[in-house]
Amino acid sequence: MRRRRAEKRRPQPDPVFNSPVVGKFINTIMREGKKSKACKIVYNSLNILKGKFNDDPLKIFYKALDNARPRLVVKPRRIGGATYQVPVEVDKEKGISIAMHWIRDFARAKKGKPMEVKLAEELANAYNNEGPVIKKRDDTHKMAEANRAFAHFRF
Repeated sequence: MRRRRAEKRRPQPDPVFNSPVVGKFINTIMREGKKSKACKIVYNSLNILKGKFNDDPLKIFYKALDNARPRLVVKPRRIGGATYQVPVEVDKEKGISIAMHWIRDFARAKKGKPMEVKLAEELANAYNNEGPVIKKRDDTHKMAEANRAFAHFRF
């Protein structure tokens, strides 16, 4: 018999924009528990975006996350000794979380600039539907499309 399902924990909203999504992004950027440093990085990169687009940085941030968010992913399922890549739809919250991790990872992979600048560039690229994050989303969608024949293994 299974126990009860764990309750979903909501991330704390950030102090400046009072947005739980920005709070989660700060937690994603954070390394070794240094939250104040992560806050500084995220807010500085949002200020850079504000200067670049002359628009509300929160709107740019949400649009960038929505553009980078995958709608389908593939999950390996082992059936009868063979492993199939089964395409699975991703709910919005999980998709945004995946997009945040992709943006963080591609920003960290760049060299020679401060993290705020690299993060702002990745967010700007995602906002404009270009860059490595969008390519990764498209590759994920292509792989899910290619394995559509195994969709009936979903359960």
